[in-house]
Amino acid sequence: MAVYEFRCRECGSTFEVNRPMQQASDPVDCPDGHADTVKLLSAVGLGGKARTAQPAAGRAPMPRPQAAPPGGGGGCCGGGCCG
Repeated sequence: MAVYEFRCRECGSTFEVNRPMQQASDPVDCPDGHADTVKLLSAVGLGGKARTAQPAAGRAPMPRPQAAPPGGGGGCCGGGCCG
C-alpha cells in the first residue's frame, strides 16, 4: 500500500488515500463527496541533491562504499583467463 495525496478542485481541501500502486491514478472522491479531484506530486518522488542520513541514536554511521581497485580482475577476459 502507498499513500497518495489528492486535492479537491471544488472545495480546495487536500487529503490522503491509502491504495495499492496499481490504483495510483484511479479517480477518487474527496471526503466531502466531490468528484473533481487531482492527484498531487509527492515531495518524496521529487529530488535535487541527496542529503546525508544521520545515524539513529546509539548506532554507528554506515561506511561509504569503496571504489573498485584499478586494474584487471573481475570478468573472464578482465581476469586474464581468456587465451
